[in-house]
Amino acid sequence: MRFRAVDVTGAEALSLLDAYFAERAAGFPAEQGEYRPTYPVAEQFTPPAGVFLVVEDDRDDRAEVIGCGGVRRIDSRPGSDEPRFEVKHLWLAPAARGRGAGRRLLDELERRAVAFGARELVLDTNASLAAAGGLYRSSGYAEIEPYNANPNATHWYGKHVG
Repeated sequence: MRFRAVDVTGAEALSLLDAYFAERAAGFPAEQGEYRPTYPVAEQFTPPAGVFLVVEDDRDDRAEVIGCGGVRRIDSRPGSDEPRFEVKHLWLAPAARGRGAGRRLLDELERRAVAFGARELVLDTNASLAAAGGLYRSSGYAEIEPYNANPNATHWYGKHVG
């Protein structure tokens, strides 16, 4: 498995994000209304402010893109000056799930955020993404108070790093 940084507004990233947003919209809980995708801004995912990665499965001597994810610097917690980064758009193609790629991608995003100076990582997710919530909790993330107003989110997580 390899990770490759790409322009979050480029065709490759947009194709992956389109697939991610389509899957989320199709599975979004009806009682929460309509899923509202937000496409990333390039400046937020350009080093050292952040990075957007594609995941390549390089088994069988050919590289197949199977997912994506990014980290970006956001405002520090109120009352703190510790650099805080947010994990965004962590997604794997359905056929690639269940083989540890999500954990490896999350680990790589954390590693890169720490290299950019992160002391805290945060993320938001939806309760309907049970496997994602399990991944975050088993990776050391704990539930925190909401740090944003994402209408798609029901749970917020944080982790101290660095």
